[in-house]
Amino acid sequence: MRLVTKMSLVAVAVITLAACQKEAEQKPAALDTDEAKQSYSLGVSVGRYLDSTLDEYNKMGLSLDSALILRGVQDAIADKTALTEEEVQTMMTALEEQFREKQAAVMEAEAAQAIAAGKTYLEENAKKEGVKVTESGLQYEVLQAADGAKPAATDTVKVHYVGTLTDGTKFDSSLDRGEPAQFPLNRVIPGWTEGVQLMNVGSKFKFTIPSELAYGERDMGVIKPNSVLVFEVELLEIVSAETVEQ
Repeated sequence: MRLVTKMSLVAVAVITLAACQKEAEQKPAALDTDEAKQSYSLGVSVGRYLDSTLDEYNKMGLSLDSALILRGVQDAIADKTALTEEEVQTMMTALEEQFREKQAAVMEAEAAQAIAAGKTYLEENAKKEGVKVTESGLQYEVLQAADGAKPAATDTVKVHYVGTLTDGTKFDSSLDRGEPAQFPLNRVIPGWTEGVQLMNVGSKFKFTIPSELAYGERDMGVIKPNSVLVFEVELLEIVSAETVEQ
């Protein structure tokens, strides 16, 4: 979300808060009716939003004064702002640029840290007994061997799997859902496309996938940019594309 948009939402929140404060001065503060509780709950919601928004700016090194925000809103309502409209727009543009610059710097630092941590993890994991490394850098370990057929990249497969980050955080699991996953092997991350082709039906592998064979620099929520991913995969079945389409 753009910073200007966020600041506009903050202004709306503060206006709402100021209006509620003015009304509260004329009414008892007791929370003895649904209307009173609703009013109070709205204030709590606005306060939490404003607090989290200001905290976000503070994390980027942009210290915004909540008292001055309230003063600015009140002055704008009274049509007696201390800055001209041009000055306000100039300051808002500068604030947005500063936020973007600091955000970019933070993201760059986090990316470098993730890349370094991933490299170290892959180097250590590759030394473990039973771990093999392909030319692309994909690491795999056979947990359960089998003699079934191997899929091609154009096949659709049915698998059970558990996906975790290198710290053990689980981000996905077909086992937890209680239903196998089925997908065309050439429509998933490269580490899966390559790795599952090494498997025989009935086998179970553990894959440690470098970020460039996973989601790379994309932010996938729990999966942060440049994350190394770990999957335990059991190949249940090869399903031909023709069978799926029928």
